[in-house]
Amino acid sequence: MKVFVAIPTVFLAGVSALGGMPYSVLEDGRKSCTVKATGNQTDDTPTLLKAFQECGNNAKIIFPETENYYIATKLNPVLNNVEIEWRGQWTLSDNLDYWRNNSYPIAFQNHHAGFVITGDYIRINGYGTGGINGNGDAWYTAEAGNTQPGRPMPFVFWNVSEVFVSSFFIKQPPLWSLNIMNGTNMQFHDIYVNATALSAPYGSNWVQNTDGFDTMDAQNILLDGLTYQGGDDCIAIKPRSHDITVRNVTCHGGNGIAIGSLGQYLEDSSVENVLVSNVTVIRINEDLHNSAYIKTWVGALVPQSGYESAGQPRGGGWGVVNNVRFENFVLDGVDSGPSINQDSGNNGSYSGTSKMAISNIAFVNFTGTVSGSNVASVSCSNVHPCYGITYEGFDVKPASGSGTSSCKYIAPGGVHGLNGTGCTYDALANY
Repeated sequence: MKVFVAIPTVFLAGVSALGGMPYSVLEDGRKSCTVKATGNQTDDTPTLLKAFQECGNNAKIIFPETENYYIATKLNPVLNNVEIEWRGQWTLSDNLDYWRNNSYPIAFQNHHAGFVITGDYIRINGYGTGGINGNGDAWYTAEAGNTQPGRPMPFVFWNVSEVFVSSFFIKQPPLWSLNIMNGTNMQFHDIYVNATALSAPYGSNWVQNTDGFDTMDAQNILLDGLTYQGGDDCIAIKPRSHDITVRNVTCHGGNGIAIGSLGQYLEDSSVENVLVSNVTVIRINEDLHNSAYIKTWVGALVPQSGYESAGQPRGGGWGVVNNVRFENFVLDGVDSGPSINQDSGNNGSYSGTSKMAISNIAFVNFTGTVSGSNVASVSCSNVHPCYGITYEGFDVKPASGSGTSSCKYIAPGGVHGLNGTGCTYDALANY
C-alpha cells in the first residue's frame, strides 16, 4: 500500500475556470477548490459536482468548517488523486419521497445509496469537525421501528482503491453509515457514528439497519478507531471481504461486531483473514443483543417476507469463513456472549443446512457481563461441521446466576476452551 504524504497547501495564485468552479493554484501546481454553501436549504449538489469536476483529479477540495452544505439530490463523483479537507458538514435533506424514489439502487439486501464515491488515491480528513448528517431522525420517526425500502446510505465507497479517511463523522444515518463496496487498500482512522431516534420510547429500537462500518467485496482494509452509537451492527464484515483489520472500537448499543450475514444469495460469500481487537461493547438501551458473532444463511432457498430479501426466497450461498480472530473484548451488559449461528433465514425446516464452511475462529481475552445466561454459543452446519473454534482467556459471566454455553453441528473436537452442552468431545466414548 502506498504511503500518503502531506502535501503543501500554500496558494500562489487565484484563477477562475470559465463557467466552472473558481479555484486557486497550490505551490505544487495542483488546483484547489474552496466550496461555499449556498444557504437557505438550497440544494448544494450542483455546486459540489462542479467542485468535484474542477478539482477531482490531481487536486484538492476544501469544505470549510463554517459551511453546512444541503444535499437534496444524489451524487456519485469519480475522483483520482484528490485530497479533501472536509472540515464542514453535509446535511441530507429530509425529503423522504425524493430519496425513496431516486437514490442509487444497491442490489444487496434491496438497499439504496445517496452519496457514492468512486475512484483511486482519495484522501479525506475531517479534522474532527467534518462529516455527514444523514437527517436520519426524519426516517426513524416516520417509520417508528418498521424500516421500509428506499432509505439512502449516506456514504458509500464503490469501486475504489488507495483510500485514506480520518477524523470523520456520520450522524443520524438513514441506513448503513459508512459502507465499502468493491474497495482495495483502504484505511480509516478515528471515525464517529451516531444514530439516535429522538422520539423513540425507551426500549424501542427505531434505528435498525444503521450499521456503523460495513465491508463487502473488500480487500486490505484497516479501521483504527471507531466510536458507534446505534441500533444495529457496530461493524459488519460482509461477503467477499478479505484481509480486514479492525482495532480500537467502542460500541454503544446495537449488535456488536458481525461477520455476515453470509450466504443469502446463490454466490460465493467467503470471508477470510479478519482481525478484530480492542473492542468495548456497552449497553445503553434494550437493544444490545450481541458482542461478536458470525451469521450465515441456511443452505436452501427459503421464502422470505422481509424487504431486505425483496420478497424473494433467499439462502443457499456457499464459501468459507476462515482465519477470523476476535481479541481483547470487554462486554458490558450485552444480551449474550460471542456466537456462531448458521441458521439465518430458517423457517424451521432447514437448521444445520448452511453451505458456508467455518474454521479457525478464535475468541481471545473476552471479559465482562451478559444480561442473560448465555455466555457463548456455537451452532454450525451439518453439511460442513465447523472446526478450529477456540476460546482462550474467556471470562464472561452473567450479571447474576450461572452461565450456559452450547454447541451443535461441530466436527469432533472442533471446539476448544468452551465447556457447554455438546461442546466437548470424549474420544474414548466415541472410539
